[in-house]
Amino acid sequence: MGIVNIDDELHDQIRKASAVACRSINAQAAFWIKIGMLAEISPTLSFNEIIARELQAAGVEAQALRGLAA
Repeated sequence: MGIVNIDDELHDQIRKASAVACRSINAQAAFWIKIGMLAEISPTLSFNEIIARELQAAGVEAQALRGLAA
């Protein structure tokens, strides 16, 4: 594991976003990095499409979640 230098403003934005997403600051930064990398290699996909693919790859079943909302 290495150290990544980011400016103070970006760190502040990561800290704020991590609180909203209930993630640690490091987990939030890792999430943004991963999604950014996926977006770069799949520029025709939207954010929602990327997230849907990642959830599907992890075995999350939307049908099971829809049943909880009823």
